[in-house]
Amino acid sequence: MRNIQKATEPQSLTQNRCNTNSNYENYAKKEDLRKSLVSEQRGICCYCMQRIRPNPESMKIEHWQSQSPNKFPEKQLHYGNLLGACLGGQKHGEKSPKRNHHCDTRKGDDDISFNPAEPFHNVESKLQFLADGTIQSNDVQFDKEINDVLNLNESSLTRNRKAILIALQQGFMEKNPSKIDIEKELRKWNGNEGGDLEPFCQVVVYYLRKKLKKMI
Repeated sequence: MRNIQKATEPQSLTQNRCNTNSNYENYAKKEDLRKSLVSEQRGICCYCMQRIRPNPESMKIEHWQSQSPNKFPEKQLHYGNLLGACLGGQKHGEKSPKRNHHCDTRKGDDDISFNPAEPFHNVESKLQFLADGTIQSNDVQFDKEINDVLNLNESSLTRNRKAILIALQQGFMEKNPSKIDIEKELRKWNGNEGGDLEPFCQVVVYYLRKKLKKMI
């Protein structure tokens, strides 16, 4: 998970919200919304950071605060509440064991404390990525939600995070990079050069930031 900077909402969403009796179900141009969400998230899931593309076969439209009638129905068309999530351990149109579910597929109507698209929440400041691929939080409640609600330490996610860190350590870091080299590598992984982010990029960003702090 990393901070998401929201862009301007699609015009079709604005127009639909002005209609009488508008709601998420009768918003017909969800392809506009998918494109906008994937673009501002730079091609990665809002929670696990796997690759997503703007189509139903690759992603889901997530409501951070559930649109359920007994939850936050007034937020169902609020753009700041909408995120792009992966399929959460499922293939489009297929079912898989719940133990493998993660992100929105696991979360359902449950709540989590922090929204990666809310600047004041600053989720990056609340997360640590460990060498074994585990993600954890210094906030006790959020840490529980990471495991029980989002299941972000599901085995395949943990393996992928560990693998990307090992690849960095055995490649880039073995060259004994200078501070300038690390800063340049950090800018690349942090998306400063534009375009899609690399899947699980925040694992490397967190690691390189720690390295730079030790060099000061």
